[in-house]
Amino acid sequence: MPRSVNHVASKARRKKMLQLSKGFFGRRKNVWTVAKNTIEKGLLYAYRDRRQKKRNFRALWIMRINAAVRPEGLSYSKFMGLIHQQNVGLNRKTLANLAVYHPEAFKAVVNSVK
Repeated sequence: MPRSVNHVASKARRKKMLQLSKGFFGRRKNVWTVAKNTIEKGLLYAYRDRRQKKRNFRALWIMRINAAVRPEGLSYSKFMGLIHQQNVGLNRKTLANLAVYHPEAFKAVVNSVK
């Protein structure tokens, strides 16, 4: 009895993966084994970096708030302690945006919690 191989399904599977490799350089875009490894690695990096992005942005917001609070005579930790004591409903992202784009509004927030 002849061996039955579903070429339609396997070709569709490869085609789907090679579509993901569109835009890669050299053999990474059209050689199946190289493209498959590159795509798998890229998907792992994407999964990991979706989580790292949140960490990086939080660190950026903290740096911006700290830099904006220092001229007011406070440190970041003291400022955030005062924010929590006063129950100010602004998160780090909002405070960082105020510090960068609306410094006078940020200064008003700092003076209100002092």
